[in-house]
Amino acid sequence: MAEPAVKIPDAKVALSTASVYPESTATAFEIAARLGYDGVEVMVWTDPVSQDIEALRRLSDYHRIPILAVHAPCLLITQRVWSTDPWTKLQRARAAAEKLDASTVVVHPPFRWQRQYARDFVAGIWRMANETDVRFAVENMYPWRYRDREMLAYAPDWDVTKDDYRHFTIDLSHTATARSDALDMVDRMGDRLGHVHLADGRGSAKDEHLVPGRGTQPCAEVLERLALTGFDGHVVIEVNTRRAMSSAEREADLAEALAFTRLHLASAVKVPRR
Repeated sequence: MAEPAVKIPDAKVALSTASVYPESTATAFEIAARLGYDGVEVMVWTDPVSQDIEALRRLSDYHRIPILAVHAPCLLITQRVWSTDPWTKLQRARAAAEKLDASTVVVHPPFRWQRQYARDFVAGIWRMANETDVRFAVENMYPWRYRDREMLAYAPDWDVTKDDYRHFTIDLSHTATARSDALDMVDRMGDRLGHVHLADGRGSAKDEHLVPGRGTQPCAEVLERLALTGFDGHVVIEVNTRRAMSSAEREADLAEALAFTRLHLASAVKVPRR
């Protein structure tokens, strides 16, 4: 009996609520359901709904769209969201994920000026990971650049593969900004790669988060490699639609990103001759 000509992995394709900014977290659920995404990743930030577990549960139930991941409030603009203590933020992110049946908490490495947090970060993430079934997937970042100067803003390192974590998130906009080899990073992460932020970039000093296929990153190749290796984590569309001139244009970008992702996750395999 011939094998199927197309192999599609078990990976679910989710929409990050950050992808609809400046529209609301609630709008992200509506768009994800309408376009046929498998779920959402909640970016916890200054929108009060993103911080409210019961409000998120109601949105998930109403739109019949599961919450697959929670992105802890690690950004500069979220330094006071869910406490100013970084470990408290992660504890609350874990509690939210457990209550919402999300399998993953996405976390950035510390900023270098968070010295004690950075010193304890690797061991602390392992400790928290051992206390729950939720995955703590640490995300690759990038050096900050201004003109010809480069500043290392993250510790222990923006390249998270240099440290020992149980699970990783790879972000392809961040590999573009870091000017690093995305496929090589996927290989280094190996079976510890549990989560993908899919976006594109052109190597600018800015973190661009372009729609996949509009930059220089090997988005298609990464997806095809994941398909061939049986990746069963989540692929999350995390793109910047701030410049969309209308809600319709924003939704078209998110539909294009979903179609691109599903196309390249369906990898061709050799069919044996009869």
